[in-house]
Amino acid sequence: MLVFTRRRNEAIIVADGIEIRVLRVSKDAVRLGVTAPADVPVHRQEVYDQIREENRRAATPTGLPAALSQLTKAAGGAS
Repeated sequence: MLVFTRRRNEAIIVADGIEIRVLRVSKDAVRLGVTAPADVPVHRQEVYDQIREENRRAATPTGLPAALSQLTKAAGGAS
């Protein structure tokens, strides 16, 4: 991890076109401004984690084959 010391209104640059600027510093928080191209997603960590979890859940197969088997048995069909 790179660690920077920045003061209010100072910035760091991440690649071309991505700027992170310190807007305000208070006792226990820092307000940052991020300037990035529209095609670069920028999320808070907790939102990014939720997106990843939802994507993982959507990609995981559900119990659909077992449910179909139970429906087939209930309907008296072959399994």
